[in-house]
Amino acid sequence: MRGVNRVMLIGNLGKDPDVQHLEGNIAVAKFPLATTETYKDRTGKLVSQTEWHTVVLWRGLAELAQKYLHKGSLIYVEGRLRTRSWEDKEGNKKFATEVVGDNLIMLDKRGDGHSSAEGLSGDETPPLPDAGETLPF
Repeated sequence: MRGVNRVMLIGNLGKDPDVQHLEGNIAVAKFPLATTETYKDRTGKLVSQTEWHTVVLWRGLAELAQKYLHKGSLIYVEGRLRTRSWEDKEGNKKFATEVVGDNLIMLDKRGDGHSSAEGLSGDETPPLPDAGETLPF
């Protein structure tokens, strides 16, 4: 039997995407994403629990993130979990689990009150507006 490794998150960016360009001019973006669950405890009091996720986007999605996302942006991201390990300067083994996104939808509200449903998959390149054209979100 084959396994399934899928993650779907809706949350807000904790800071602006950090975008770097690797050899061959390949863009990679990394940012923290906060997801918050709210529930009522036994006394009826609302309790919020926030989880932080590290999201990594490659190529066209990284460029999209650099151009349009900022701290506080509300997004839907779909991808897979990846765990990396390395040794720090003192020789201690470190681990990081990240969400490698391959689908992204920007959910921020536009200025005119309509929501944006602009989305791309990792195989696409973000469309660029013509000079003087307003952005669709």
